[in-house]
Amino acid sequence: MKGRLLYLFKVYVVTVIIFIAAKVLFMLCNAGGHGVTLGDYLSVVGHGLSLDLSTALYFLIVPFLYTMASVWVTLPRWILKVYYAIVALAFALAFVADSSLYSFWGFKLDASCLQYLEQPEGITASVSTGYILFRVLLVALVGILIYKAYGAIGPRELHKGKTPLRQALVQTLVFIALLPLMVIGIRGGVHESTTNIGQVYYSQNQFLNHSAVNPVFSFLYSLGHQLGDQSQYEFFAEEECHRLLSDVYTTESIGTDTLLNTTRPNVIVILMESAGETFAQAMPRLQQLKKEGVNFTQCYGNSWRTDRGTVCTLSGYPSFPHTSIMKIPEKSRSLPSIARTLQTEGYRTTYLYGGDINFTNMRSYLISTGWEQLISMDDYSSAERKTAQWGVRDDITFHTLYELIKEKSHTPEGGGGFLIGYSTLSSHEPWDVPTSTVANDEILNAFAYLDNCLGHFVDSIRQTPAWQDLLIVLTADHGINYRDIDQSRPKEKNHIPMLWIGGAVKAPCTIDIICNQTDLCATLLGQLQLPHDDYRFSRDVLSESYRFPSAVHNYYNAQWLTDSTGQVLYDFDAQQFIVSESTDAERMLNTSKAILQETINDLIKR
Repeated sequence: MKGRLLYLFKVYVVTVIIFIAAKVLFMLCNAGGHGVTLGDYLSVVGHGLSLDLSTALYFLIVPFLYTMASVWVTLPRWILKVYYAIVALAFALAFVADSSLYSFWGFKLDASCLQYLEQPEGITASVSTGYILFRVLLVALVGILIYKAYGAIGPRELHKGKTPLRQALVQTLVFIALLPLMVIGIRGGVHESTTNIGQVYYSQNQFLNHSAVNPVFSFLYSLGHQLGDQSQYEFFAEEECHRLLSDVYTTESIGTDTLLNTTRPNVIVILMESAGETFAQAMPRLQQLKKEGVNFTQCYGNSWRTDRGTVCTLSGYPSFPHTSIMKIPEKSRSLPSIARTLQTEGYRTTYLYGGDINFTNMRSYLISTGWEQLISMDDYSSAERKTAQWGVRDDITFHTLYELIKEKSHTPEGGGGFLIGYSTLSSHEPWDVPTSTVANDEILNAFAYLDNCLGHFVDSIRQTPAWQDLLIVLTADHGINYRDIDQSRPKEKNHIPMLWIGGAVKAPCTIDIICNQTDLCATLLGQLQLPHDDYRFSRDVLSESYRFPSAVHNYYNAQWLTDSTGQVLYDFDAQQFIVSESTDAERMLNTSKAILQETINDLIKR
């Protein structure tokens, strides 16, 4: 038994060492111009190790099963030789392609390379024949080295004759007991988040983040997160689609009313978990604050999940029925974001989340779109991390937000302002909050707790000098089903708050214009007198160019649209209306289809 386990351990260690060596070689090939130091090599290896350890377990499965079977029968050695030959070739292709393509693409190897195999003339037109031949030789050389590394281990321990029955039974039970550990290792632990690319991101230098990513995992991960066939959403000819949307997405700011005292406020964006207007009754402090700031009374969430709603809010980018762009790093890194835009104006950017920031590739998205400093549950004590099912409860993280604002207000760097994003988490199942304000309703009680945390935070920060130049944007990531309010009542379910408060607000006012959470980016940047042309699907709702007030929301394979004529909710699987409450339902359906077609086409091209 000892010999069999030792053999598997050697295979695993060799695979991890191969991955580490590939990282070093990748950096040596591509480090030019990225200011890489010797310490960076060590940091990349260290931060990337967790992904290497998980990925190596995938390639241990076949040797594991072979070794377990060898307890009972003598298997031919050629099975493992063929397997290692295939693995060696696959690794060699991945490592050489990753190192070679990075200088052209600027991102890690993923499944998008497969589309170029359909038209190889595009490859030969970009590089010389000598370049290709040299890479072919490299693949052969690297493949041989990897194959010999596995061959040096030698499965000699597996061919020592028949194992006595008693020992065979015991060894089989040991192997079976090890299976759950392998699954946990592949998954990346027992937390909510599973192994993903974003977990190894650690630096504002994207080259270092990319270097830490395992190229084999990157390829396999992207292969499993492809958009797939989107032909079902090709409803119109391109010209007709553009005609239908001519007044829907207008990005320019024209004649915008000025709501702020300054064009360079310090900005806080607070995404309140699940805090749709459904729960207004449990949030009296929020209702009071609406009388003190700029209250957008008809704002609606684009989606029903946090990963989607976060992207919609921070990047002004739409959601999609079957796809979370946050989970597709090769797409999400191309998005605009208020963090990146304000960075160019000298703003320092920080994102605070008391949960696992690796969940749904959140870390990758935030770092790739300009958030410099990330604070998550990993930055809190062990006791604080256990205060809620999802991580650190909201009263603790609200206090962190308070301290961050005070700290950054006192330490200006080059005269620039600061932007802080903050996602709350306690108003989420299992509704485990430390207070009992609302009896007999754990959901309302959780939102009452969030409201109390919010009120205490605002009262505290209002007493500091930081309040004078502060703009706090309060909104929700999405709404949720509650009692009889569900997708059959989309207007109620998707209605979310959007409120601007703080000393930077000129005067209280109410904006009764239909809009989406995606419109925050263009509206905010319009107030800051900054261009926002790259936010294709975000509209300045205060601009004279905003001629078609509307909001859209999608989930699974259905999409909801509301405008001045009413609302429609259409199921694309059933090809029928779920809700049709409009004086012009067919026009609204065509507009909804055109929105879906145009936004999906934009996503595909990224």
